[in-house]
Amino acid sequence: MKIIEDAIKRGADNLSEFESKQILSAYGIPVTSEKTAKTLEEAVSAANSIGYPIVLKASGENLQHKTELDLIRLDLKDEPQVRLAYKELLSESTIPITEVLIQQMLRGNRELMAGLKRDSQFGPCVVFGLGGVLAEILEDVSIRVAPITTFDAMDMMDNIRGKKILEPFRGKPSVDRKTMAELLITLGKIGLENDAVGEIDINPIKLIEGQPVAVDALIILKRIS
Repeated sequence: MKIIEDAIKRGADNLSEFESKQILSAYGIPVTSEKTAKTLEEAVSAANSIGYPIVLKASGENLQHKTELDLIRLDLKDEPQVRLAYKELLSESTIPITEVLIQQMLRGNRELMAGLKRDSQFGPCVVFGLGGVLAEILEDVSIRVAPITTFDAMDMMDNIRGKKILEPFRGKPSVDRKTMAELLITLGKIGLENDAVGEIDINPIKLIEGQPVAVDALIILKRIS
């Protein structure tokens, strides 16, 4: 894919969040509505176009840990808040910021993660589990070697310890298991069709009325000799 080819040509180790989600979206994986901006006025225009509330993030291929670097501003409700957040982000950041990502603010209490790991022996492997900030601590994941079937994807959902999160929760419907299964199958397909994709990390995936939506994503590239 051209996005991946261009990134490799410029020597990038990974895609930006925006580029990563462009790849996912091209394969039919649901992602947040978002736009990039290089100036304050572009950011304001993008926010007005997407609709409030929005999230403002620093954007770039070298920004893998935006939360730890305090480069995210959440729940901005109007234009004045966007202007203030943009100026704060640029003035307080310890690293140069040349672009920001304006993203719709999705509200959901349930967070999942899904991804792809390229194993040296087995090749592309699909990963699914609990997401959010506790993902690395809980390590509640299920893994299958790609390609996977619908049966495999359903089995992955049933094999995590926290599978009750997929059921109806506080008045919210259960996860659309068919759509979630298609997402997992598609991740395996991306890995099989793109040798330069070394790893995919989608975290969190928020459940919006039971539908999974990729809120943050990162694609790490693999050098091909």
